[in-house]
Amino acid sequence: MKEKVRFLGLDVHAETIAVAVAEASGEVRSLGTIANRAESLGKLVKKLGPVEHLRACYEAGPTGYVLYWQLTELGVECAVIAPTLVPVKAGDRVKTDRRDATKLARSHRAGDLTAVWVPDEGTEALRDLVRAREAAKQDQLRARHRLSKFLLRTGRRPATGVKAWTELYMAWVRQLRYEQAAQEWTRLDLLHEVEHMAERVRRLEQAITEAVKLASPQMQEVIRGLQALRGVAEISAVTIVAELGNISRFESARQLMGYSGTVPSENSSGKRQQRGSITKTGNAHLRRIAIEAAWSYRLRPAIGPGLRKRQEGVPDGIKEIAWKAQIRLSRRYARLAAAGKDQRKIVTAVGRELLGFIWAIGIKAEAAGKLAMAA
Repeated sequence: MKEKVRFLGLDVHAETIAVAVAEASGEVRSLGTIANRAESLGKLVKKLGPVEHLRACYEAGPTGYVLYWQLTELGVECAVIAPTLVPVKAGDRVKTDRRDATKLARSHRAGDLTAVWVPDEGTEALRDLVRAREAAKQDQLRARHRLSKFLLRTGRRPATGVKAWTELYMAWVRQLRYEQAAQEWTRLDLLHEVEHMAERVRRLEQAITEAVKLASPQMQEVIRGLQALRGVAEISAVTIVAELGNISRFESARQLMGYSGTVPSENSSGKRQQRGSITKTGNAHLRRIAIEAAWSYRLRPAIGPGLRKRQEGVPDGIKEIAWKAQIRLSRRYARLAAAGKDQRKIVTAVGRELLGFIWAIGIKAEAAGKLAMAA
């Protein structure tokens, strides 16, 4: 049966798919282009023979995982490939859809491709919601910048001690008036955009809270467990779970650190060893959450009211891991700061180690979730 396996390379675009096949005998040929539609894909699979003899692959991209699920439903084994890890020949300067599909088919047959993790339907839906909230926060920041810079440019200053974007600050902005009608209209428009963005963020955060209630018991257990960590509240915990799926798919904490792109780059040869900045070749959303949470560990270990409330109902084993994280990471921050290291580098190093504790808690929480589901 092994010699009958055929490897499909698919170069996917919004409207078309370039197809190539690599035979086990060695021949690699292009099959042309089909429409990116389920019916066209079904006809192609039917034409190529028994589905158990087919192994398809395509690069991860803006078309998402729709093609993966369509092929899986047809019974075809499919892999979604990391684009940056596809082998490239030095000096190859010709790139076409046909050549890309052929290269994918040939590399897939040779086993030279690296597949990415494909989330299930529920995890992907939660991830879309979390990323929508992240985009809304970015839009909110831009809207606030526009308003604050307008006020600065026109010489308007709040009273001493009034912090920006508090209720008192917003009340001050609302009562402002400009003599020039054009400037008054500008103020109203910028203010409306800030208020609209704030409402959008609140709406999405409420939607995330409701979505967690509908998640599987195992996912809920992991989200609850991660919140035992200092600096990891509900939104951060949900983001981690949505980006990682099953944390147990990582064999070690070091593997999770590599996935986040927080490990140092290296360019060593012979006796020369040279390490540089972090690789940033992993999941940027996970890396952002870890580094944001790492700022909390510049403070001495403590359990405040908010953290104590988040830890209610969390198993003692997980709370012990979270406390160990506080002690270890706070000491590491203080030690690196005393050595005169740059603060941003310190936070990055602490964030990388924090991922190790996230992995440990995730493994334990997933195991508890499975027991709860079995019961």
